[in-house]
Amino acid sequence: SLAPAVKNFTLNFTITNLQFTADLEKPSSRRFKSTEKVMYHYVSLANNALLGHSSLSITHLLPSPGHFAYFHAVNRDDTGVDAMCSCRDEPSDPKFNRTTVYRELSKMTNGITKLGHYSLNSQSLYVNG
Repeated sequence: SLAPAVKNFTLNFTITNLQFTADLEKPSSRRFKSTEKVMYHYVSLANNALLGHSSLSITHLLPSPGHFAYFHAVNRDDTGVDAMCSCRDEPSDPKFNRTTVYRELSKMTNGITKLGHYSLNSQSLYVNG
């Protein structure tokens, strides 16, 4: 049998209580690595919650370490986050639906306001895929 197709997508959001600094652009920096570790943890928690949602075909949402990018947000004190993710499209599952992923992530982040100890810009979540 054929292996399930892999669908790549990006989660974009803005953290309002993590000030952007140049070292967040350097994957070798201590700050990048520690922020990535925390992001990976929180996105892992979101992944576990999404797996329990029967209408989602996501069997793997987690970005791999090294698949985060940070950038200056519109408000230069904030930090924008791109998390490159993937999911397997199992033939028996419903197709990937970014609207459903968005709604579930919105619920999990208290209306796109909290991701663990990070505060989010409630207008910043975007699921591209």
